[in-house]
Amino acid sequence: MDYELKIEQNRKRNEKFIKEFESWLTQKDLVKKTIRKHLNNVSLYINDYLNYYDVEKMEDGIYSIYGFLDGWFIEKCLWSSRNSLKETASSIKKFYQCMSEIGYVTVDDYKKLCKEIKDNMDEFLAQMDAFEDGTYYDMFD
Repeated sequence: MDYELKIEQNRKRNEKFIKEFESWLTQKDLVKKTIRKHLNNVSLYINDYLNYYDVEKMEDGIYSIYGFLDGWFIEKCLWSSRNSLKETASSIKKFYQCMSEIGYVTVDDYKKLCKEIKDNMDEFLAQMDAFEDGTYYDMFD
């Protein structure tokens, strides 16, 4: 099957998850601006990153967060900053919390995702700092 078609099918499939997440966030009485930010952050992850190297389903994306926050987000998103990195990680945690409550991913996998983000956040932020001060690519020499 054509790669672009697989991406389009995966994005269509993800619409359901995004809508369910939006309903979940709305039930939490968050303001529209906050909901929109969470939806945009999650869409970036499941529709862009998870389709960037190969077509990866949302459920499998729960295991791919390290590569996203450790480099891809920093390198590919021109607006990336310490704050946007933390906000995006928070959005993804909320998304997978919702997905675990609905039953698309296990609670154990959701907890592992949260632990991975927490255990590595200092490293992600150090990568972000290095990117901003121009020493990021020196780290790979």
